[in-house]
Amino acid sequence: MTSSAHIAGDAAAAPTIPASAVEAARYALLRRLAPSMRHHLVVNLQPIGMIYEVMERRLRGAAPDLHEVQESAQKINGFARAAINSCLDVVTWLAPEDNARVAPLEGVRECLSLLATSLTFRGYTIRDEVTEAAGLVSRPAMRTVLTAALLQITDENKAPASVVLASSADANAFVIEFALRPGEGETGFAPKASYRALAWSDLQALAQAEGVQCTREGRQQLRIAIPLAAPA
Repeated sequence: MTSSAHIAGDAAAAPTIPASAVEAARYALLRRLAPSMRHHLVVNLQPIGMIYEVMERRLRGAAPDLHEVQESAQKINGFARAAINSCLDVVTWLAPEDNARVAPLEGVRECLSLLATSLTFRGYTIRDEVTEAAGLVSRPAMRTVLTAALLQITDENKAPASVVLASSADANAFVIEFALRPGEGETGFAPKASYRALAWSDLQALAQAEGVQCTREGRQQLRIAIPLAAPA
């Protein structure tokens, strides 16, 4: 990476970004994540109705098998609990807990789990080559900057394409590198995005607000460095 590109993208070296620009970027990111959050919420709700219909038919029988009915009730209870947990988790995306920490690999997988389906529909394949690293990072920082980086690099490059995520770590930060490879994969079929594209300036604003270093080289390579959290 050239020094000029590094300086231009370095969140620490960049001028302070106004709070209004940060809030605008946060709003744009949440609007873009909303469809994926909605899908995340209904995954555990949809089976409940199906199981209920099966259970109702069994109860209408002349001699219902109470053991099967009990099993169906337990399944409904399990999916209901999972749905509650999903709802509580989505709330923390909207109102982050400032002191929340997460293992780097777990944080990456969480973000990819949220966005993988929507990116596939748009024609982008994710290749996860991230490896485990010691320490913890800020969960809000990981969620905000990683998802914004994925949306920004795919918004700026046409599908089909693949995005390769690789990682490294040192004593101070967990580093994720994004490399977009155009032409790989299949053309997507998703409708137009529900809100505007994320610009490089949006990603810079979010990274600076979360204390994350963010640089890029051209339009197809990004690098974010998330500070490791201090021991409790």
